[in-house]
Amino acid sequence: MSNSLQVAKVLNNNVIIANHPQHDEVVVIGKGIGFNRKSNDFVPLELVEKMFILKNQQEQEQYKQLVRQVDEKLIEVIGEVIMYISKKTQTELNEHIHIALTDHLAFALKRAEQDIAIHNPFLYETKEIYPVEFELAEYAIDLIRRKMGVDLGDDEIGFVALYINSAMTNRHISEVRGQAELIADLVCIVEQELDVVIQRNSLDYSRLLTHLRFAIERIRRGERVGEIHKLEGLLKQEYPTLYDVAKKLTQVMEQRLKKTVYPAEVSYLTMHLHRVAHTNV
Repeated sequence: MSNSLQVAKVLNNNVIIANHPQHDEVVVIGKGIGFNRKSNDFVPLELVEKMFILKNQQEQEQYKQLVRQVDEKLIEVIGEVIMYISKKTQTELNEHIHIALTDHLAFALKRAEQDIAIHNPFLYETKEIYPVEFELAEYAIDLIRRKMGVDLGDDEIGFVALYINSAMTNRHISEVRGQAELIADLVCIVEQELDVVIQRNSLDYSRLLTHLRFAIERIRRGERVGEIHKLEGLLKQEYPTLYDVAKKLTQVMEQRLKKTVYPAEVSYLTMHLHRVAHTNV
């Protein structure tokens, strides 16, 4: 039956494992798709809202176990969120998001139930670095609030935004989180060394983050920025403190990214720090 799929296993009312002619077993999500069905039944394709292939056998097993442990309503909401993200961004998401986001949000809901709050130490950085993902995460948290009656709060928006970026860029969540953490740490170093407090909603803060992010991306790619020898000497002489702070920042980047940082980055950072120091006195 080409317009239907055969049920291999019913995981819950909204999720089944089905046999697919090209892909063997696939995970199929659809409202009420598993209701009153058993193995070997046929499901009309029009009931399928989302179908994905977890090629990795271990991941498929993890997902099967996870679905049995979480609220069916959450599976429904996550399905809706993932479809919304794909549509909005026109991006093919890494399918691991089904496991990662389900696992993360199920745990977040459990914490909310027990009234255990987890502070997100790099919420502002995430919002600034990943504005698109942050907006999509706001939609996800709002949908959970509307459909499940639980407000997970702003800190959770930041965490979900990182999972969305991970799925969009095919980077592991630890790498994505690591970048947000690194930028937050670099901002702290700037504030401590220059004895300033940079307002998190200011243009200065936004500019500093943009500059740090681009520097990190260049370092990751091994991209060399143009050397400015005369300027370097001048900056070192005119702004020794700022130059030392910039050097410290590049050393932290080098250490954490395990990549070489070209000397010109120090000069560019010094110029940027001059603006920060000048407007935050």
